[in-house]
Amino acid sequence: MGLATDLSYAIPGSTALHRGVRAVASTRQGAWTLARVLPALDRLVARLTHGRTTLVEQLAGLPVLVVTTTGRRTGLPRPAQLVGIPVDDEIALLGTNFGQSGTPTWVLNLEADPRATVTHRGATAEVVARPATDAERTRILALAGRVYVGYPKYLRRVTDRRVRVLVLERAVAAGR
Repeated sequence: MGLATDLSYAIPGSTALHRGVRAVASTRQGAWTLARVLPALDRLVARLTHGRTTLVEQLAGLPVLVVTTTGRRTGLPRPAQLVGIPVDDEIALLGTNFGQSGTPTWVLNLEADPRATVTHRGATAEVVARPATDAERTRILALAGRVYVGYPKYLRRVTDRRVRVLVLERAVAAGR
């Protein structure tokens, strides 16, 4: 079995509410607001529900992974709540940063130390992140728009950097 199966990570069908929230979140103003407000609200909802759900899952219908990296400067655990792209029973991550100009900190942390833990609804796996190959990147970016309508919009807005696409592999499968 692969990582997505092991974590029971899949993209469910969406309701009209989910599609509406996704449409607003993918706008420039929505993304800007979410980049500043959503992480704290999502952590609060996750804490209140003991990790059973997040605000993104409830409002947008998108499953959220908690990817815990090691801070490249501090060496401390740094959790980030992210929507992954299931690909061939593995999970890919896009460093879109809501279409903002800067590369997300979690990407920089994984580039410095690719080892991380990934948790979804109480299931946790040790992983190693690696850059997607060019062929994988093309396929993942094509799939990303099916997962969340905002990804293609974010990618079009990011013009000052190359958005990193990382593939998560089980640590044992990656030779750890």
